[in-house]
Amino acid sequence: MPLPGPGRTLRVVGFDDVPWRHRKSGQVGVVGAVCAGTRFEGMVYGSVRRDGWRATLTIEELLTKSKFLPQLHLVLLDGIAFGGFNVVDLPRLARTLQRPCVAVMRKLPDLPAMERAARRMARPAARLAVLRRAGPIHVAGHFVYQVYGAEPRDTAAALERLTDTGHVPEALRLAHLIGGALAYGQSGRRA
Repeated sequence: MPLPGPGRTLRVVGFDDVPWRHRKSGQVGVVGAVCAGTRFEGMVYGSVRRDGWRATLTIEELLTKSKFLPQLHLVLLDGIAFGGFNVVDLPRLARTLQRPCVAVMRKLPDLPAMERAARRMARPAARLAVLRRAGPIHVAGHFVYQVYGAEPRDTAAALERLTDTGHVPEALRLAHLIGGALAYGQSGRRA
């Protein structure tokens, strides 16, 4: 699905996990903030198991069972994994939802460190295979991202249009703020 041009409003959902490092529970909340451009329009919420395997399925189910999917042009993820090392299969997610999917990162990841971490977990080869399927990491301006289902250059332009302040698309910023409020009773300073 091609992304709408500059004259049309981009409708997106941005997913981030609820801060979890201080909790004993194996379940980690996942917030999806839906935006028309940079304007908040709705939300979906679910959970994944810390270091589990179902992040992709959880996001698929949250969106396919929601009223929002028919309106969406793009799915944004805060990174490629939720709840530690519950890695999203970016190509599968894009094919299932029939929407381009983008893993947005704050900086270039330390790939050797990620590989070392994966090797300490159950089924390391399978985790690394899912990581590799996400494809190349692109850098455009202040955005670092992986994309499946759209051209990298078009994706960079879309990320720019979806960013109101700072260097994070508004849907991801809102998902982060909401996640912080769910974990701590109020949103944090960094979004």
